[in-house]
Amino acid sequence: MSLSRRQVTAAALAAVPLTLAAAPAPKAGRTLYIAGDSTAAQKYADAAPETGWGMALPFFLHKDLTVANHAVNGRSSKSFVDEGRLAAILSVIRPGDLLLIQFAHNDEKATDPARYTEPWTTYQDHLRLYVDGARARGARPVLATSVERRRFDAAGNALPTHGDYPAAMRALAREEGVALLDVQALSLALWQRLGVEETKTYFNWTATEQDNTHFNPPGAIAVARLVAAELLRARVLAPRDVRRLDDDIPTSWITWPDATA
Repeated sequence: MSLSRRQVTAAALAAVPLTLAAAPAPKAGRTLYIAGDSTAAQKYADAAPETGWGMALPFFLHKDLTVANHAVNGRSSKSFVDEGRLAAILSVIRPGDLLLIQFAHNDEKATDPARYTEPWTTYQDHLRLYVDGARARGARPVLATSVERRRFDAAGNALPTHGDYPAAMRALAREEGVALLDVQALSLALWQRLGVEETKTYFNWTATEQDNTHFNPPGAIAVARLVAAELLRARVLAPRDVRRLDDDIPTSWITWPDATA
């Protein structure tokens, strides 16, 4: 079952209630920074066709809103901080900019102390570092629950895979008054509508790999569309800040640069 781009966008806008925050006034030259993991990260020629949704997000944003994609493969909310990657963003972020924060895939790895966080304690503690750091610099933090993996039961039901992490992020967003993009709920609903077979065309399934976590170009574009629609729904962005939400985006727009030395 193929979904139209309009159906995907409508689902994103209708899935959760509108927040009450007013849309910000436009500011020329704003930057949207992404702090996240491999599902969002920039991919290079040696990884093609694997595609992070952050690579496709600029297709849906006005040209005056620059995307600075700092997401990196394998990072958790903890390791991203410990490696100085949050500090690097905070050293350049400016008043009026946005910091979009998506972590959980690697926070879940309980056997890895360098990355593991517990949902209701250390995960929330680390997310507060991003929220407080952005606010201290006059930027706006935005929390995004992690995009879902491709996992179905024998009856064809799409299954959630992130345990308590989405609920912990939702609770933190309410507590701290931070805009929330519920990408986990929206992507799970999208995979359910697409079904077992068609979702394979959204994930990085190749002749040699069956990857149910990372995306190919159609999947990255679909998730980026959900993110952009959520930014609009949550009134983080105004209608003038987004574009092409109902348009077909050619997969040829995705490119993989050579990795830098």
